[in-house]
Amino acid sequence: MSTADTIAAEFAQYVTASPTAFHAAAVARDRLVAAGFTALDEHEAWPTTPGGYVVVRDGAVIAWRLPEGAGPTTPWRILGAHTDSPGFRLKPTPVVRSHGWEQLNVEVYGGPLVATWFDRDLALAGRVVRPDGRVELVASGAVARIPNLAIHLDRNGDTGSNLDRQRHLLPVVGTGLDDRSGADAVLRDLLGDAVAWDLFVADTQAPARIGAGDAFLASGRMDNLTSVHAGLAGLLAAPADTGHIPVLAAFDHEEVGSASPTGAGGPFLEDVLGRVREGLGAGTSDAARSARGSWLLSSDAGHLVHPSYAEKHDPTNRPRPGGGPLLKISASQRYMTDARGEALFAAACESAGVPWQPFVNTNTIPGGSTIGPIAATRLGIPTVDVGVGLLSMHSARELVHVDDLAALHGAVAAFLAG
Repeated sequence: MSTADTIAAEFAQYVTASPTAFHAAAVARDRLVAAGFTALDEHEAWPTTPGGYVVVRDGAVIAWRLPEGAGPTTPWRILGAHTDSPGFRLKPTPVVRSHGWEQLNVEVYGGPLVATWFDRDLALAGRVVRPDGRVELVASGAVARIPNLAIHLDRNGDTGSNLDRQRHLLPVVGTGLDDRSGADAVLRDLLGDAVAWDLFVADTQAPARIGAGDAFLASGRMDNLTSVHAGLAGLLAAPADTGHIPVLAAFDHEEVGSASPTGAGGPFLEDVLGRVREGLGAGTSDAARSARGSWLLSSDAGHLVHPSYAEKHDPTNRPRPGGGPLLKISASQRYMTDARGEALFAAACESAGVPWQPFVNTNTIPGGSTIGPIAATRLGIPTVDVGVGLLSMHSARELVHVDDLAALHGAVAAFLAG
């Protein structure tokens, strides 16, 4: 099995185990702990000895490897990513009864391509709070479906132009004809004695290799678990004797603006860096010196040129499948890459033996932003925006070339190793 095949298989396992941001953070923590990292509690004092450490806050996870000899001005190498993906979140009082059907009342989360969620086998997943205050992660099997309207009843229905986001996106879950056939039964089986919950809808179809020569991986949640997984692998592979502190920072809520205690706009990473610096005896001046010698690699999925919509892309910078990860550049600072950052990323790719591709938006389409500008503004750390190229971003099922997935892993590992 090639390196790309191995990485694709491991990533598929990670996606399958991570139907929500809460799961993605917990699975990352568990894999780090299994590799010898120490899980920390934010309520407790933290050790200051060299080693690997990880802390989870809700749907976000931050991990780092403190090397021997680290001091007050030791710089950071941070891989920034996000754990959340566009989709649907369950509303309070979620059961809707209509004409013999029982549906779930959901709220759109982020910017999904909603038409791609129709007629898919859907699960419910998230976290629950027990009467004693314990928080547990839960996930059901396939229990729901957002049904399309038959073409015979609306000859223009396949255009998607008539979608009402309140009326037409409610998953069908049962009939309610007896105690086992309705939404209440599904929720009861999933929640048990929970007194509160945060639940999302998740597609249950497993990732699959497709295309000529199995060149592609089709999967949900690749935006942005591709980057979280690459950061996780890179941190695990980082040497213990670097002259910097390698960090994985995977935030929640990027798809809705990052403004939360676990988003890139919140204090989580700043809190962690501050506590580690304090353990190293760093004062204000030391912290500033450390920041200026540090780098943040903001990794989020980007766009390959769509073969049927080439006019939507820049005329001279045209990322192709298999051409390596994207280096994102924006004059409006939607991405933070500058010439110094480009040189840094190019050197990391050269060290890893992988290609890379420049990405810019066409002038008529601003494109999306990511955590890079937000984290850079908050931390003052020089930042580079990169990511693996996809087709069908924000679809229920996105598409990546497996060589690009492997190349991102190589580049991230080289960056974290320094």
